[in-house]
Amino acid sequence: MSQSIYFYSNQVYQFGHSKSIYDLTGGTFIVNKFNRKMRFKFYLRKYTNPLKPGPFKAPPVIMRDIKSKLDLEGVIVSGANTVIKNNKNISTSIFMGHGAGDKKYGGSPHTLETYDYHFISGPKHLHKIKDVGISLPEDKLIKIGYPRFDDYVNKKINKEKYLKYMGIKDQSRKNILYAPTWRWGNGTFKKFVKIFSKELSVDYNLIIRPHFHDRKYILAHKFWLKRNNIQNVYLSNPANILQNNSMFDFAISDLMISDTSSIIYEYLITGNPIIIVDNNYKELHKMPTELNVLDIVDRYNGVDKVSISSIVGKNLKDETLRDKYLSLLNNCFYFNDGKSSQRSSDFIKSIQI
Repeated sequence: MSQSIYFYSNQVYQFGHSKSIYDLTGGTFIVNKFNRKMRFKFYLRKYTNPLKPGPFKAPPVIMRDIKSKLDLEGVIVSGANTVIKNNKNISTSIFMGHGAGDKKYGGSPHTLETYDYHFISGPKHLHKIKDVGISLPEDKLIKIGYPRFDDYVNKKINKEKYLKYMGIKDQSRKNILYAPTWRWGNGTFKKFVKIFSKELSVDYNLIIRPHFHDRKYILAHKFWLKRNNIQNVYLSNPANILQNNSMFDFAISDLMISDTSSIIYEYLITGNPIIIVDNNYKELHKMPTELNVLDIVDRYNGVDKVSISSIVGKNLKDETLRDKYLSLLNNCFYFNDGKSSQRSSDFIKSIQI
């Protein structure tokens, strides 16, 4: 008889990284606080399970004190750099993480050594492990690629439906995505969101996707936009992992502006231009050029007399950028063939009893 499969994350948005695997394996999600359980139930209330078709079948979720020993039998996939205190006689732990950026792992990197296996997205992922001084046995490293890319690669995203959902009125305009990180990483949302809204809305549609921990500012910014009569600006809620999946925002955008968010490497799947807002954050992994998006992007700092609109316009016109970004994509991630979730599912099933 097969064991159970569990997916753990600290916050609901992190489950977006394992959802495509869950679609294939089924299982149960684990949260460590009651409010996160309620948030999970709310944002996944309209989930449709491919294994059991039909509306309103939210995935099962249980609450566990992650600091205590777990009594769970089966396979536990973690999206957070947290020690999973599982009984290794009856369960197997897999570290997946929830991003592929340059910010160093939160907490102690030695937490990584406690896992039975690691799902590895690509050479960049391996370099991050090496950069923090961790050495893991080769047989613990399972090459899967990046599951979040699968729906994008397989053209499963309905762009027209999402444009309508977002309420984008003028679809003749180019869509610019602004997706900054938060306080951990010197996020630029509060510093530049109003400047970008004013300036970019003149010629473009601006889609603003704040980090999950900055979602509390969404409503206030909507009021500010209305009060200042600024049109063509739209907000995407990162907690809403079904309706506002980041890959949906990718699919309808023509260029992205970000800072030190891991989303800058995920955006490589589009081949579209990326502009980095300088934020002087120093706690980044040291990456060789072939794995470093910062070496090929244009930058904006808000100090030089160069407008964000002029940089956006320049990048949208540069037809040489796509090849550079797609080359970097293939340097950083394995496969990019739309089958990473299936590889993950196959491995999970192969280690079940």
